[in-house]
Amino acid sequence: RVQLVESGGGSVQAGGSLRLSCRVSGITPSKYAMGWFRQRPGEEREGVAAIASTGRTAYADSVKGRFTISQDNGGNTLYLQMNSLKPEDTAMYYCAKSAFFIPTLVSNEYLYWGQGTQVTVSS
Repeated sequence: RVQLVESGGGSVQAGGSLRLSCRVSGITPSKYAMGWFRQRPGEEREGVAAIASTGRTAYADSVKGRFTISQDNGGNTLYLQMNSLKPEDTAMYYCAKSAFFIPTLVSNEYLYWGQGTQVTVSS
């Protein structure tokens, strides 16, 4: 069965960095896009960053210039490098695999989801 397992979350002070990883198993690496989403308590899930197999990327305005999405050559591991973290970045972060080739931040275009990893940024 398809599994996406995130890791790398934790607590950090504002201005710090974290690197999230997402290991994908149970599915042949494909040309479908992958993405990172986050959700704060009481809020809807929002797209953070997405990447196509070609390397084309998409970012939310709130993270441009601070976050970088990447994946390994085999397409089995997805990363999110988060720098200059702010308290408003505090959320549960999820990786997901899209049903489409083009990377978007639209959550209902994604078929498979991980269980999430918590990121907490203190001021």
